[in-house]
Amino acid sequence: MHAQETTFNDLVQGEKQYQVPLYQRTYSWEREQLQQLWDDVQELVEDQLGNRAPAAHFLGSVVLAPGRITAGGMQRWLVVDGQQRLTTLMLAFTALRDRHRARGAEQKADRIHDLVLVNKYRSGDDHYRLLPTQADRDAFIACIETSPKAGGPGNVGAAYRFFLSALTEGEESGGEAWTDTVEFVLSGLLSIVEITAAEGDNVYRIFESINNTGVGLSQSDLLRNYLFMCLPTRGERVYRNRWLPMQELLGPDNLELLVWLDLVVAGNSRAKQSDIYRDQKRRLEPISTDEAALENEITALAARAERLVRILRPELEPDPDLREVLERMSRWGGQTHYPLALMLLDRVDAGQTTGHQAARALAYAESYMVRRLLAGYSTMGSNRVFMEIPKELEKDDDPAEAVRRFLSKNQVGARVWPDDDAVREAIRTRPFYKAGRGNQRFQVLRRLEDSYGSSEPVDYAKAHLTVEHVLPQTPAHQWLDLLAEETEDGQTPEELHASLVHTLGNLTLSADNAKLSNHPFRRKQEILDSSALRMNQAIAGQERWGRAEVLARADELAERAVRLWPGPISGTIPADDEWSGWKELRATLLAMPAGTWTTYGDVAALIGTHAVPVGQHLATKAGLHGAYRVLTADGRVSAGFRWPDGEESGDARTRLEAEGVPFDEAGRARRSHRLTTADLAALTGREHDEEAELSSPEDDAGRQSEAARFETQLRDNQTAQTADGVLHALRFWERQGGHLAYGRANETSCFPTARLAGTPTIRTTWPLGIYPVSGTVEVVFQYLKRRPPFDDEPLRRELLDRLNSIDGIGLAEAKLDLRPSFPLEVFAEHSDELCAVLEWFSHTVAQANRRHVTAEGADSL
Repeated sequence: MHAQETTFNDLVQGEKQYQVPLYQRTYSWEREQLQQLWDDVQELVEDQLGNRAPAAHFLGSVVLAPGRITAGGMQRWLVVDGQQRLTTLMLAFTALRDRHRARGAEQKADRIHDLVLVNKYRSGDDHYRLLPTQADRDAFIACIETSPKAGGPGNVGAAYRFFLSALTEGEESGGEAWTDTVEFVLSGLLSIVEITAAEGDNVYRIFESINNTGVGLSQSDLLRNYLFMCLPTRGERVYRNRWLPMQELLGPDNLELLVWLDLVVAGNSRAKQSDIYRDQKRRLEPISTDEAALENEITALAARAERLVRILRPELEPDPDLREVLERMSRWGGQTHYPLALMLLDRVDAGQTTGHQAARALAYAESYMVRRLLAGYSTMGSNRVFMEIPKELEKDDDPAEAVRRFLSKNQVGARVWPDDDAVREAIRTRPFYKAGRGNQRFQVLRRLEDSYGSSEPVDYAKAHLTVEHVLPQTPAHQWLDLLAEETEDGQTPEELHASLVHTLGNLTLSADNAKLSNHPFRRKQEILDSSALRMNQAIAGQERWGRAEVLARADELAERAVRLWPGPISGTIPADDEWSGWKELRATLLAMPAGTWTTYGDVAALIGTHAVPVGQHLATKAGLHGAYRVLTADGRVSAGFRWPDGEESGDARTRLEAEGVPFDEAGRARRSHRLTTADLAALTGREHDEEAELSSPEDDAGRQSEAARFETQLRDNQTAQTADGVLHALRFWERQGGHLAYGRANETSCFPTARLAGTPTIRTTWPLGIYPVSGTVEVVFQYLKRRPPFDDEPLRRELLDRLNSIDGIGLAEAKLDLRPSFPLEVFAEHSDELCAVLEWFSHTVAQANRRHVTAEGADSL
């Protein structure tokens, strides 16, 4: 085998083709992996534009085996390993080509198309520089050929849409020069090791070898080995007295975290956890021959280990002010605040800062994160912001004022710290329930409740509180009748409901979710009035609960919020001619898969406005990608829709049908292809992919109680034939060896679960969620794509096809990454057919489990 370092540009030059063999799995990169690559690309772009000499970023290796040379002399290569990287880069260049075309730079677009994506003078399969596996080929070629179905469902389409959105957003602020720099980085600054197998090598054996490697050394292991290699005379004592206690105190994961934080606090704001060893070695090399200096470094690191423990376990912090804010940050979750917290504890322990000052500094950091959550800003970029703060603290004696000043001056792009007016407006209009993570939403409501100053503070550890919608998510007719009294011109009660239901003014905390359910307000009043929470007592004191009451409560909570979480220094927010919601609208349109549509009301609820201004914006703003996918509430193309000058002509319905959206004879798009507000939130990353909290199969008593409640709700809300069909299928599932788990929300949902082998963090999988009150069955493709064996896209497609063969289901292929649903009443006539699908699902999981156990046994020999 031969290995050489190259760039993507050099790799694809010449008339050649890279073919992914059939034994390779399908393309599997998702948003997390794409975002990590894009963050690295953006960093290189910033260096290039800032006239800093960027070092090439190592992307990984590509292992190739020579295939046959075609009659015309074209070399074909088999991609033994590295197809994920190659496919990702090809899709990035495809999106880049399409951005060039969108702004009229045809020459640049043609250059990418001809020199990177295709073999211009070849036809058929030979036309494409990369030929993915059969399962991915149609989706990939649709992107290359810019067909109407480009950017459809599945990982290939999602990756194309990701890059198209990222490039569009970056170009808005950076212009053409920024886009050209991205192309330069993708072409020439991503380093790839090209490993070429020799003629006659067993390609499949190479593939097995690469994908069956043992556990490698961690970054902290490498650093430890380097340090003690440099301590020939002191090593044993230093290891015994310093390193080993530190290692035992933290454990391997937190030790790795400490070594990274040590770099950041030392001033390396660009330190990556994947490059800890390289950066620490570079920092320590000047003293590598001075054993006393190295011992001091290890001693200082051990001291920082004890401070890190106080961040991880705030109850150990002795200062009460600092302990309180560290506890709040810990409940918030994540590691964003760690660099700042560790620097502050360094200063407190050194006597340079008081605990009160450090607590105020962290409170400003907390406010930055909470206000961004309230205003709907992405968390993207926040880690970088907090990695830069330690350098700022070295310049000021009062860390609190230094932190506030630093965060206030970063009022551009992804670093906005919303001021009081922005927070007030966001609390009135934004769908707070769809923002951030569940624990973060809970902490905001908890702090708001605490601000009422009750004489008997709530014991949150024992109260079992969850977030509750006062106006229910699934409203009965009584609720819609009430809302109909307050609708504006052209607004339906359903649209008003969608604009209010997830806002902060409609949310509270309760331990009585199952009792509250979607009951009329009078019944909810009785339950909330008996609550110990002051906010619930205030809601119970209202005569009714509609638009006016939700907005009035939002205004009251907003005033509490701006006091609890102080904002930036006055006057630091730059003037912006465009409302931030229109940027979210553009990102939403870019995220929609081909073959889907949504409504003006769904988009409006997502970005925090009303359907009318959304319609006006779409009608007057030129060049909005995918604007034709936004339809009226009944699925019709708006009478006022017009293609912008210079764009397409013809009928928007014709374009949608070419993408795969079916219409009925009345000109209405099929609802199965509609994306709801929740779907749009999932596609744009605004809603973190949190799964339902399920009961444990081992909790027999609790499970029996939940099973009884599920059956009661099922029989109370569905026909006897439907209820019998559902229960027949669930009993069949249990006879197949499956289990039943139940959701813990007010509507007791049921999930037929199967156990997974070999996945320590994910132990079960399930195909369906059954909702007895709303009368729907949710097919959880969004969760299945993370669980073997259905993380393989063809298996998810097979599940879709098997379900769609049953009359009355009709799931849209375009929703293969989401949670489409079908009516529960299908069980009434087709329970046996659904049992056959469940049997196939169970058999597929069992086969995968057996393969894992067999492979694990072979590895142990």
